[in-house]
Amino acid sequence: MPRGEPDFHEKRRFDDGATLEVTIYAVRSPVPGSKHRLKYSLFYGKDGKRLLGYDNEKPKGDHRHYGSRKTPYTFSTVERLIADFLADVASIRQGKRPT
Repeated sequence: MPRGEPDFHEKRRFDDGATLEVTIYAVRSPVPGSKHRLKYSLFYGKDGKRLLGYDNEKPKGDHRHYGSRKTPYTFSTVERLIADFLADVASIRQGKRPT
């Protein structure tokens, strides 16, 4: 479990009331279910409801939430993680379903 301040944190509120929040911690050993040394939570939601989320809670490992669906996510780099998340957010904001 991460302790202290995250290594990266950004929160953005959109004019339409939606919120995007990215929190990433470097951890000493991989979170059970993951093979890398990051603990992360990427959230996009509106009106108190999560529309999209990427996280790696134990023991589930890396996965993505879209609506009520949960699918595995293949983590490669933190840059790719953020790019994939932001691309999905952009799709949702354009009224499309993320790929």
